[in-house]
Amino acid sequence: MTTETEHVPTPGAAAPRIMGSEYLWITIGACALVFLGAFESLAVTTVMPTVSADLDGERLYALAFAGPLATGVIGMVIAGNWADRRGPVAPLYTAVALFIVGLLIAGLAPSMEVLVAGRFAQGLGSGGLMVALYVVVARVYPQDLHPAIFAGFAAAWVIPSLIGPTVAGAVTELWSWHWVFLGVVILVLVALLMVIPALRGLSNEGDATTPWAFGRLGWSVLAAVAVLALNLVGDIPGVGPVLALLAVVVALVAVRPLVPPGTLRARRGLPSVILVRGVAAAAFFGAQVYLPYLLTDRYELSPTLAGLSLTGGALAWSLAATVQGRLGVRLSSVTAVQVGTILVLVGIALTVATAGFGWDALMVAVAWAVAGMGMGLMSPRTSALTLAMSTPENQGFNSGAMTVADSFGSAMALAITGTLFTALAAADPFLGVFVLAAVVALAAAALAPRISVEAAKDATREEEVA
Repeated sequence: MTTETEHVPTPGAAAPRIMGSEYLWITIGACALVFLGAFESLAVTTVMPTVSADLDGERLYALAFAGPLATGVIGMVIAGNWADRRGPVAPLYTAVALFIVGLLIAGLAPSMEVLVAGRFAQGLGSGGLMVALYVVVARVYPQDLHPAIFAGFAAAWVIPSLIGPTVAGAVTELWSWHWVFLGVVILVLVALLMVIPALRGLSNEGDATTPWAFGRLGWSVLAAVAVLALNLVGDIPGVGPVLALLAVVVALVAVRPLVPPGTLRARRGLPSVILVRGVAAAAFFGAQVYLPYLLTDRYELSPTLAGLSLTGGALAWSLAATVQGRLGVRLSSVTAVQVGTILVLVGIALTVATAGFGWDALMVAVAWAVAGMGMGLMSPRTSALTLAMSTPENQGFNSGAMTVADSFGSAMALAITGTLFTALAAADPFLGVFVLAAVVALAAAALAPRISVEAAKDATREEEVA
């Protein structure tokens, strides 16, 4: 098997490509699984306002999104540790199985509580799935192909971004929202059939001497519980705000062992890469889940039309990711991340203006295209930087930390915005949510310069001298 450390080009041979014969099937299989996650994410975001109304579950609306992100942290830690010990194959298959179970529970749910339970199972599966895929990339592709394969992952959002929100809205209007979940099960099975041939030869590609990280698993459970509690305690009369603040503190303490040392302090280099990724994801997804809600509630658009706002953002994400992949080393990763975070901030700021000044609904789609472009620039490069700053011994941990940052940041943002949305019900809850997301996006843009590899080396030398 070719690994990033073993790959030595043959003199005179053509440069390897992710769609070349050597990597063709693993590329197709991995992108098919990303396609699956993209379709599910966009479809569920589109139909959740309808689900909430049908099941009388408005108070659990934010939890339906934050819950799977929180449980996903547990799946990420388990999958990362398991992949370091035994390779990524078994974690990948287990994650897909959990994802299917979650879809079935949600699709057959008679109440919002049961649906949220299904979403919890989905989170466990999807969290483990993405970590396993990142380890597959690290074990199979040479480092100079990492920007291209991560661009391929982003490009796998193209088809579901075109059909996901629209099809989900149409299925909901013509039949039932239940089939949005149950129909994805079929896509999962098809994707799995494509992946099986691609993973041959990767079994047991790990270090069995790597210990099981039961401590990190315990911290991941505590972080998930704290995030879930944050969704539930904020509206308790009298003590709600105090309990919510306590949940935030517990969550931040619990997540520290799950990410590289210095991440919460924005230490230069890998810790800041992980932090910027998490903060940007928090801003983007914290705002995105309320876009269809805004368009259906305030502008009285159908679920199908509301879903088109997400389509534009996903297309822009994929386009920007493809461009940065083609540019390769001609576009520095630091520049890509800095520009990307600024675009996310601009897109969310336009959303704030639209909600605050009552601009036309079309501006929501424009704003989200700008924000999606920013995510498409910065997300693949933070993935590539994470693997570039990792060793074979900690690829699983660092890949897990990267996806933990994604999910934890988004889950925290959704928990806080959910509480804020309820608290501002009598005023303008949408404006409050989008303003908070803009503040978080501003933090991501301010932190982006700290990801520089050179700056990280300088910081390390300074610590050694001290």
